[in-house]
Amino acid sequence: MATIVVAKEYGYVVFTTVSSGIMMMYLASNVSKARKKFGISYPKMYDDKEPIFNCYLRAHLNTVENYPMFLYLLLLGGLEHPVACSVGGMVWVVSRIFYAHGYYTGDPSKRMRGSFGYLGLLTMLGCTVKFGLHLLGVIAS
Repeated sequence: MATIVVAKEYGYVVFTTVSSGIMMMYLASNVSKARKKFGISYPKMYDDKEPIFNCYLRAHLNTVENYPMFLYLLLLGGLEHPVACSVGGMVWVVSRIFYAHGYYTGDPSKRMRGSFGYLGLLTMLGCTVKFGLHLLGVIAS
């Protein structure tokens, strides 16, 4: 059985996780506001008459689709590299705001304003792979 000692810097990972939850609530509330603004009632998901509403919804849903991967990379990689994963995580969180606001313009190509978030994901991916290799004894710490 392996014992994992969590560094005090893991607190940064915890706060990055909390900030990501706040970002998720922000995007969800924007969809709710857009529903009201464009008169899109539940249970309707998309609307042919209001394509900008669809952009609000897709910005949120795309983030929801990517959120599990973000969380496991942040939480696992952060066990060995808490500061690097937290910085990468915050880059991703901020990028999702840029992504959403680009999408909200009604021109889906402007969502690419948030593409810098991949730098954060790649950072967390590298840290998580290194952590796994370290646990397996393939590389030294």
